[in-house]
Amino acid sequence: MSDSWVALEPGTDPAERTRALRHAHAVFTTAGTVERPVRPEVAASWRRSARARVSPDGTAQVELVDGDLGAYRADHPLARVMPLVRELVSTYAKDGEHLLAVCDAQGRLLWVEGHSVTRRHAGRMNFVPGARWAESAMGTNAPGTAVAVDRPVQVFAAEHFSRPVQPWTCAAAPIHNPHTGRLLGAVDITGGNGLAHPHSLAFVQAVARAAEAQLALEQPPQRAETVTLHALGRDEALLVAQGRKLRLSRRHSELVALLARHPEGLTGDQLLVALYEDESMSPVTLRAELSRLRGLLGPELLASRPYRLTTPVEADFLLVERRLAAGAVSGAMGAYDGPLLPYSCAPEIVRLRERLDMGLRAALVDRADPQLLTDWVRSPWGGDDLDIWQALAGASPRGARAHVQAEVRALDREQSAATWLQPPRP
Repeated sequence: MSDSWVALEPGTDPAERTRALRHAHAVFTTAGTVERPVRPEVAASWRRSARARVSPDGTAQVELVDGDLGAYRADHPLARVMPLVRELVSTYAKDGEHLLAVCDAQGRLLWVEGHSVTRRHAGRMNFVPGARWAESAMGTNAPGTAVAVDRPVQVFAAEHFSRPVQPWTCAAAPIHNPHTGRLLGAVDITGGNGLAHPHSLAFVQAVARAAEAQLALEQPPQRAETVTLHALGRDEALLVAQGRKLRLSRRHSELVALLARHPEGLTGDQLLVALYEDESMSPVTLRAELSRLRGLLGPELLASRPYRLTTPVEADFLLVERRLAAGAVSGAMGAYDGPLLPYSCAPEIVRLRERLDMGLRAALVDRADPQLLTDWVRSPWGGDDLDIWQALAGASPRGARAHVQAEVRALDREQSAATWLQPPRP
């Protein structure tokens, strides 16, 4: 196939391909192995879906309704190009009994329009405005996967990870802010098997480019200064803001990392739960810490009710998360400087640290790239990682395999001995 992002080769029987894909999907969801004729891009998406623990029988959750949905759509940058998108897509969707859908960068559907009967059928699987169709929530699907990998995607029938979605076929393309390059969301066409044609993928790409061209005509907004947070491999994070480099205390490092992870803000109660394992810490003590942090950062950077950072934060651990979500394993490894705040015992930091480490380690094992695996085991944090050493043994060239296997045996003996020496639990 000249373009593996297109679902079907010319002359392929859709019914026969659907049967083969259903069988491959059943094998993957039971045994975890991918069989032909699953495309590499779809296989990678299935694996990401499995790592995110997406249920193959799940239904999308509606996160925005009524006034909240209306207010969010009205303020979203894509609202300004919706008249153009409708003009370009409405006839195509109506004639083919398809749906036009537009999602945000988190995979939430903002608009779902088109043929009334098709909309009613799609509503049964919650393909409706306000529903979250991110790949990490619903598995492989065109709008969710398009924003996950940041490129045009076509998903045919049983290539969908969720079984209730497998009667459908869709094509989606991402839309970016032309002034900043930031991903805004994606435009999607959803309908029957006829959408597996290469023309549908080219069509949504053209619509996305037209939307970006219209956005380019607008006056670019004043760019807010970005704050940079370095928290990987550091016990005390480094914050770069307004031309200053600030080395934060351990508690301030945890607070800024949590607020960077939650740009929408956190209440005092939420921060207490995130920072402390029990309820022994007084809210007064937390407010005092936040007051000291505000004095350090300046009141223009740290707001309250809820507590939030008022300037975009580019955090190193968030960059690794984004690259992993896009399947850019080499890029994620290149940005990873070690565990997140490695000595922090704050429950939410521990959860974020473990999830990031497990996600990166799983991606390295799945990629089976000897160089990336070697970089991990030769790092200060990965030298005793038996699982990665074992993956390296399986991925190494034959000439280097004996040395790696010897390392595996030695590390296995050390860890077994350490287990025997541990005192019994009371």
